[in-house]
Amino acid sequence: MATQVILPKVDMAMEEGTIHAWKVAEGASVKAGDLLFEIETDKANMEIEAPAAGVLGKILVKEGVVTPVGAVVAYILAPGEKMPEAAAPIAKPVEILAAASPAPMATPIATSEQNTKLRATPLARSLARQSGVDLASIHGSGPRGRIVAQDVRKSQAVPAAPVAVPTSAYETIPHDNMRRTIARRLVEAKQTVPHFYLTADCDIGALLALREQINQGAKDFKLSVNDFVVKALGLALRDVPDANVSWTQDAMLRHATVDVAVAVAMPGGLMTPVLRDVPARGMADLSNAIRDLAARARARKLKPEEYQGGSSAVSNLGMYGVREFAAIINPPHATILAVGAGEERAVSRNGQILSAQMMSVTLSADHRAVDGALAAELLRAFRNYIERPLTMLV
Repeated sequence: MATQVILPKVDMAMEEGTIHAWKVAEGASVKAGDLLFEIETDKANMEIEAPAAGVLGKILVKEGVVTPVGAVVAYILAPGEKMPEAAAPIAKPVEILAAASPAPMATPIATSEQNTKLRATPLARSLARQSGVDLASIHGSGPRGRIVAQDVRKSQAVPAAPVAVPTSAYETIPHDNMRRTIARRLVEAKQTVPHFYLTADCDIGALLALREQINQGAKDFKLSVNDFVVKALGLALRDVPDANVSWTQDAMLRHATVDVAVAVAMPGGLMTPVLRDVPARGMADLSNAIRDLAARARARKLKPEEYQGGSSAVSNLGMYGVREFAAIINPPHATILAVGAGEERAVSRNGQILSAQMMSVTLSADHRAVDGALAAELLRAFRNYIERPLTMLV
């Protein structure tokens, strides 16, 4: 009997994905567990294995087509078996009733009590929650009046304002899943998370001297300033546990471990792999882990558990010569630390103007979870570690 090959749900928030590459041709024999295709999600490329042995029948979803979770993308046939008559290739995204359910702890927005009685697909309900659309105001076009995702999207459509035709040539670059998801999450974060910002100037002279001394004798690692920044933030969160939290509508989640994400720039977007239990890790281990995660993030080879969770993050633009900036919090994190370039500056100490190596950092905080005094305490703890780097090694 033919075995359906479906587009799987590879992380909690996934609702659709794109087949990046088929690794087996139509008509080829496969064994259960063989690499069948790669999915391009908004976070990474995931390898999907064959669910059964047999012959790969007609591929129903071609490479590059955005497809809902749960859609049948191909069939694996027994020797001599024919394709099911109902099977037809998918040329564009389709609506299915078994679409992904919304991520946990999602909070309904601007919906009526009648919504729970309306017939709507899970994907349509998820889209309505995200955009604040009342399902009761939508006429469903699906079977027996069921509301589908396209109905929700149409209800949001507004006539496009006239735009001036560019006078110079330009290239149209379609958005991929990653760019769409980043755009949606950033808008949600700025609209729903009450940000506030605290900036501190850190003297990194002692840190640079210690880093140079360690690296001179190192063989299997080379420490960067960013490695010390991640370590210092992890230790500060350990020392100020009330800031190592995530906000939910029902309760504050105080994390048992300190897990810090690191922003990694990559073509088409940004990834934030998470370093687990930062205070307990040695500097060499932490440095090598950051480099490994960053390399696999750029190759889109991270596993979901490697980019999910955490309570804070580090975003460093110092290598681009940026002196100071403010970063957007990535929920469920409650804070993010934006790190600028280290540079020589004139400072006043004991009535004298001296030269010092300084670095400006800006802490963005979610005021629902971390208030001003608590954020200031966290930033002070971070600065103490940065300016006394030996304390990070004991």
